[in-house]
Amino acid sequence: MDIRLPNEQAVLARMRGTQDRIADAITTFAGTMQFVYLHAVWFTVWITFNEGLFGRSAIWDPYPFGLLTMIVSLEAIFLSTFVMVSQNRQAIREKVRADLDFETNIRSEVWAAHMGHALGVDAEEVEQDVRTLLAQNRAKMNDTEQIPTANQPID
Repeated sequence: MDIRLPNEQAVLARMRGTQDRIADAITTFAGTMQFVYLHAVWFTVWITFNEGLFGRSAIWDPYPFGLLTMIVSLEAIFLSTFVMVSQNRQAIREKVRADLDFETNIRSEVWAAHMGHALGVDAEEVEQDVRTLLAQNRAKMNDTEQIPTANQPID
């Protein structure tokens, strides 16, 4: 009997297409210092040529650099779209991870209940102890002075 849970990476790999890989690669590169350095060099060369430092014949986009502005604007549009695609994929990844965590928690709870039953443990007593400890921890996290007792309901 094989009761292994699906691996998060395997689930995501099945969901990932070529477009997702391209978007991730572009977003990964755009988030590096190499990307910044590349653009700094590109802008420096562009502006240097178009300010006439290599002669009037080398100018193809005179000040105020309308072509450069359009290219940078288009690049910003595409990069922001790639970032949003990657963020959407990250949200999907978090959902898959949460689903797998939930499944793991349910399996653990069922196994614990079965083992407790086999050992003759009173499930209601254990549950009451758990509720008490959870209430005490919530009270500590909220910095409240009153620590709930076992008889108080948990929100």
